[in-house]
Amino acid sequence: MSIDELTTEALKLSPASRARLARELLASLDTLSAADLEQLWLDEAIRREDELAHGTARLHPADEVMAQARARLG
Repeated sequence: MSIDELTTEALKLSPASRARLARELLASLDTLSAADLEQLWLDEAIRREDELAHGTARLHPADEVMAQARARLG
C-alpha cells in the first residue's frame, strides 16, 4: 500500500481513531536518530516541492487556515 493510499484510508477513520493513530505514529518517531529525522524532513520537503511543481498540491489560503485554527482553539 502506498503512502497516498494509506493516507486516504486513514482519513476515513473517526476523529478519535485518527488522533490515536497520529499519537502512535508520532511515538514511533522517538526511536529515530537525528540523521533519520533529518532525512525524513528532507524527503517531505522534496515531496511538497514536487507537488507544487506539478500542480497537485492542495493549497489553502492563510486567512482560512488561521480562521480554522482560531475556531478550533476557541
